[in-house]
Amino acid sequence: MCQYSEQLYWHIRGFVDSHENADDLLQETFLKAWKALPSFRGDSGHFTWLWRIATNEALGYLRKKKVRAALQFESIDARAERVIDSDPWFDGDAAQRELSKAVASLPDKQRTVFLMRYYEDLSYEEISEITGTSVGALKANYFHAVQRIRERVKDFSD
Repeated sequence: MCQYSEQLYWHIRGFVDSHENADDLLQETFLKAWKALPSFRGDSGHFTWLWRIATNEALGYLRKKKVRAALQFESIDARAERVIDSDPWFDGDAAQRELSKAVASLPDKQRTVFLMRYYEDLSYEEISEITGTSVGALKANYFHAVQRIRERVKDFSD
């Protein structure tokens, strides 16, 4: 399982706002996988199984974060932008920073598909197996994600 650590870290990092949170979620992913290993049926490969656990961990983290933000009357998008702007691990230029902010502002399903398709270069079939979502729905989510990102980045480039 350790052979997938770096790939899983970067997959999770695409969802969350900091290195520390990604690291914590990666540990949680491996803990859950270790505990569930005896019940692993082999319906999918180990990589796909771990990827799904990592995705669920990241999405669970984001759901909890949204609840906390709502209780604090803070926009989750505004908080994500603040964190991206102040992240010492981020070493991209201004355009990359704006792209990261645009991706962070996407709804969970669109962000998931966009990260897996664009950054991870996974096929729709692989994403479908990981997420349990139909290929058609994934294509629609990806299309809408790209449209939203283009709209947001367009404002930056003007």
